[in-house]
Amino acid sequence: MKHIFLITLGLSISLFADFTRDNTTQIVTDNETGLQWQDNTAVSKKWIEAIDYCENLTLGGYSDWRLPNINELASIVDDTKVNPSISSVFRHAEWNYYWSSTSYVGRSASAWNIYFSYNKQGYSNKDLHSFYVRCVRSE
Repeated sequence: MKHIFLITLGLSISLFADFTRDNTTQIVTDNETGLQWQDNTAVSKKWIEAIDYCENLTLGGYSDWRLPNINELASIVDDTKVNPSISSVFRHAEWNYYWSSTSYVGRSASAWNIYFSYNKQGYSNKDLHSFYVRCVRSE
């Protein structure tokens, strides 16, 4: 039984070892990709407002924030969790839809998003829906 506990403990540590959070700046860093993620609040906006919000954000002394593309946003999903399906290192995480900057090809009025309740990717109309925003920057 001890052997199983040690294996489980080792897997748990490795699943969450990629992220660190600076509680002073409220920024989460993905140590594998070098991306830094906003984690100071949960705000909901329409798509163009989300882009503007990120581009105007100053956090942790940085002003080069942007709305993440769909691949970047998907990189913070934790498939082992639900409600929300994101690492517990993120303190401000809603189990709802989050915008990406990636437009849906063929429907320029739509953009990709992720439903962080249980990691469902989809697309929605940019002008009709207000979804959550998590800004990103490159380290």
